[in-house]
Amino acid sequence: MLITRGSATTGPRDRVAFQGRPGAFSEEAVLAWFTGGCEPVPEPDFPAVALAVEAGNVDWGVLPVENTIAGCVTGTVDVLATVPLSVVGEVMVPIRHCVLGLPGTRLEDLTRVSSHPVALAQCTAFLRSRPRLEAVAVQDTAGAAEAVAAAGEPTHGAIASRGAGERYGLDVLVEDVQDRPDNQTRFLVVRAARPAHDAHSTTDGNEAPAADPPQPGPVKLVLLVETPNAPGALLNVLRPLAEQGFNLSNLVARPVGEPWTYRFFLEFEAPARDAALEAALAEVGRGARTMRVLGSFSAVPGGGAL
Repeated sequence: MLITRGSATTGPRDRVAFQGRPGAFSEEAVLAWFTGGCEPVPEPDFPAVALAVEAGNVDWGVLPVENTIAGCVTGTVDVLATVPLSVVGEVMVPIRHCVLGLPGTRLEDLTRVSSHPVALAQCTAFLRSRPRLEAVAVQDTAGAAEAVAAAGEPTHGAIASRGAGERYGLDVLVEDVQDRPDNQTRFLVVRAARPAHDAHSTTDGNEAPAADPPQPGPVKLVLLVETPNAPGALLNVLRPLAEQGFNLSNLVARPVGEPWTYRFFLEFEAPARDAALEAALAEVGRGARTMRVLGSFSAVPGGGAL
């Protein structure tokens, strides 16, 4: 089941950047969220997506943040920490991986299969069952399919979506090679940061990107926090959220600056913005070295537990 959260005013002429080649799962996420139509714009990597949004070359961007098998997509977390973007929503897309090959090729003919490293990590059982099949990491799933079609080498295959196979004229040699039948990837929808007067203040004196004002009801907030290197520093950040009963749905640690120091990417659900939430955020800020609110958007009650 495909689940989306958040809303924004979009139009069919909006340009939306995604990582990969046409036919990538990221493009599926674009089309799933922007149901009113848009122009998907492929970019080679996550920083290119973010920079295209920041520069105004596109209106929006879509970035994968976690997968039910492979876990966190750390490249997206690092991009959000360095490029001033605002998170305005999320979409979860079912991921069904297929082994693709040239027309007439059999699975037994393949000696090499290529795909994005996150996709390969979702298909470990299949790859272990065929030790003679060399797994090669490339830039993206659809790009792997495109390269197989262009090279015309019958011993080379790709792991990508059925749609990518259809786009590049490849046969599906075997489908559903992902480790779990409920494999999903969650994508964040981003746009350029708003002007400072529309943003949430941060503890370091900078301004954080702000999303569209959420609709009434539960909201999901996305924070980026750096803590001092001291006992209980992370506890001081998390305690205010727990005391208010807010549901922490994601916590990722990433290294920053000097060795063995970290920033934390947090996502949590809370009631619509009120005094209790504002007070909790203020207390989180006091316990952190820096804090940025990357965005907030309407949550779907009971939908898409993370």
